[in-house]
Amino acid sequence: MSKILVVDDQNSHRQMIINLLKKSGLKVTSAHSGLQALEQIEIHKPDLIILDIVMPDINGYEVCRRLRASPSTKDLPIIFCSIKGEDFDHYWGIRQGANAYIAKPFQPRELISTVKRLLK
Repeated sequence: MSKILVVDDQNSHRQMIINLLKKSGLKVTSAHSGLQALEQIEIHKPDLIILDIVMPDINGYEVCRRLRASPSTKDLPIIFCSIKGEDFDHYWGIRQGANAYIAKPFQPRELISTVKRLLK
C-alpha cells in the first residue's frame, strides 16, 4: 500500500485531503508545517507528498527545493496543492521541482487521478 504525506497548516484542508485519500485505499500521514514535514519524511519514507505552499516556518517551495537537493528524496513525487491558483503560481511550483500542481478548491477526482498517475 502506498504511503502519502499530506502537508497543510490548515487543519480542515489537511483532514479533507486525508479522508479523500484514505477512501481511495491509501495509507496517509500528515504534517502541519514545513519543518514537521521534513521530520515526517525521514521517519515514514512516504511514496508521495501533497504539499501546501503558504505555511509558517518553511514554505512549500523551500520544502520542495530541499527534497530535490537531497539524493534520498530527489525523485520523490510532489504535488503542490495550494490556494495560490494563478498561472504564475503553477509555473513557479513546477520550476521549484513539483511533479504536479493542483489549485484549491479542487475536484476530488483530479487529486486522486494525479496521485495515482504519479505513483505508477
